[in-house]
Amino acid sequence: MNIEKSLQQDISKAFNVQFQSDLPVEEVSLQPTRKEFEGSHTFVCFPYARLSKKNPEETGKLIGEYLVGHSEIVAGYNVVKGFLNIVLTDTTWLAVFNDIWNAENYGFMPSNGKDVMVEYSSPNTNKPLHLGHLRNNFLGWSVAEILKANGYSVHKVQIINDRGIHICKSMVAWQLFGDGVTPESSGKKGDKLVGEYYVKFDKEYKKQIQELVEKGRTKEEAEKEAPIMLQAQEMLLKWEQKEPTTYQLWETMNGWVYSGFEATYKQMGVDFDKLYYESNTYLLGKEQAMKGVEKGVFFQKEDGSVWVDLTEEGLDQKLLLRADGTSVYMTQDIGTAILRFKDVPNISQQIYTVGNEQEYHFKVLFIILQKLGYEWAKECYHLSYGMVDLPSGKMKSREGTVVDADDLMQEMIDTAREHTAELGKVDDFTEEKAEELYEILGMGALKYFLLRVDPKKRMMFDPQESIQFHGTTAPFIQYTYARIAAILRKADQIGIKLEENAYSPDNLHPSELNIINLLNQYPQKVAEAGDNYSPDVIAQYVYDLAKEYNRFYQEVSIFKEEDSKALEFRIAFSSIVSETIEKAMSLLGIKVPERM
Repeated sequence: MNIEKSLQQDISKAFNVQFQSDLPVEEVSLQPTRKEFEGSHTFVCFPYARLSKKNPEETGKLIGEYLVGHSEIVAGYNVVKGFLNIVLTDTTWLAVFNDIWNAENYGFMPSNGKDVMVEYSSPNTNKPLHLGHLRNNFLGWSVAEILKANGYSVHKVQIINDRGIHICKSMVAWQLFGDGVTPESSGKKGDKLVGEYYVKFDKEYKKQIQELVEKGRTKEEAEKEAPIMLQAQEMLLKWEQKEPTTYQLWETMNGWVYSGFEATYKQMGVDFDKLYYESNTYLLGKEQAMKGVEKGVFFQKEDGSVWVDLTEEGLDQKLLLRADGTSVYMTQDIGTAILRFKDVPNISQQIYTVGNEQEYHFKVLFIILQKLGYEWAKECYHLSYGMVDLPSGKMKSREGTVVDADDLMQEMIDTAREHTAELGKVDDFTEEKAEELYEILGMGALKYFLLRVDPKKRMMFDPQESIQFHGTTAPFIQYTYARIAAILRKADQIGIKLEENAYSPDNLHPSELNIINLLNQYPQKVAEAGDNYSPDVIAQYVYDLAKEYNRFYQEVSIFKEEDSKALEFRIAFSSIVSETIEKAMSLLGIKVPERM
């Protein structure tokens, strides 16, 4: 049953009867009642005083009296400073519960016929994935799953930045200092090995700059004249010309990196439907840049470089092609966007999951696409998120001061092992089952901590806080799920079978009412999370549900209950809570264990 719709209709009637005023049903606004007051739904009376011609307090009282006398679902009310808090009947809540109990795929909407493309990860092939990539991947993957639950056909994609000056830096450093080393000969993951040479390049570059400055060059001159940088620039030109030796080295080193990425993604638990490569899209971008010049929406300088003038839009001039004809990030992003809309012509939205330091870049990209005449440019959206900080400060890839994603994930699993062993929770587990549990807890803690915060906010990651079994953490929620799983196993052992028909205990405990109210909100929370691309809505919801269930567990005896109807209801009730926890956590990419 739809409680909100019923209340809206009844409140509309109350205005007609009590105040002789017409208040359309669709204009009746309800919100959840604050926890310190009795009730589940609140009607704020202040905006409607013009219709009632009475003060908010009196308005609320008269509506409340009408609802108690005439509404089939209202049991009582209280008015607090113009806020009408509505208390529903137990019968109403039981009807809600039975609707949920008998619903198929509760919280998942049927197909809406719309396609959405979600881009995330999109790494460079010159270094391994780091902590920032973890937030990016978990956020993009979770948003994709939430949109699926809202009825969208979702295409998960990434653009692999596999070409450009930064890639050439690793290649040049490997040529100069690598002595033929490979992942096999070094015993290192390919992405980590290539990343080491990116750091080596930066160290050598700084050393050469210093030497040139000491010889009388200005810092700016030294940065341009440093031999190792000139080598990287020369290599980029050779690559664009597909010079065989350069191209073969590029393919080899990128292959090392892809093998490393694949292992990291598997550990993360994220996947993609299609991969795009900058090396395949930049040429289309270059072609579009020259078409833009022909159309007069871009311009070419005397040195041959191509630019777009965005001063009328309150921005500046943006480089699209360098004087030597090589492309920039913007060039390939233009090509990638066009290619994606060719691959899936009816995309209702193209979502880019990229950090907020790139907000200007995407603002420019979307304007450029509009200037090129692509109507779908307005369907492009930048899902901007804040950076992840650590107590030690900001990460810098060039200096090798990043927190490696593989290392952090392993650290979280190890921390879960220590915490769980200290609590003695795995004394009767096999070694294999215990290791499986440590991974579920460690990865769950990491994902939940990074997703529980509003994506737009910058955040501080604290590994120790994230793994605690109390507070707003995944282990707390996972423990609640495991607790319910134990209850359901015991119920099965003593012969309590879950029925498919309706449950009708004689009365409901207040904590049961609170939880049914929460269960009823789940589809709305999934819709809200989808509308706002905010997994934190789901993270907060599932924590609230777990917390309320634990309160119920402390206040209500399940197996000591002598009334068979009440006992059966509480088992079914617990089963629905566990299913909802599992569904919500799965939208965050988090597994829940049957035993802890």
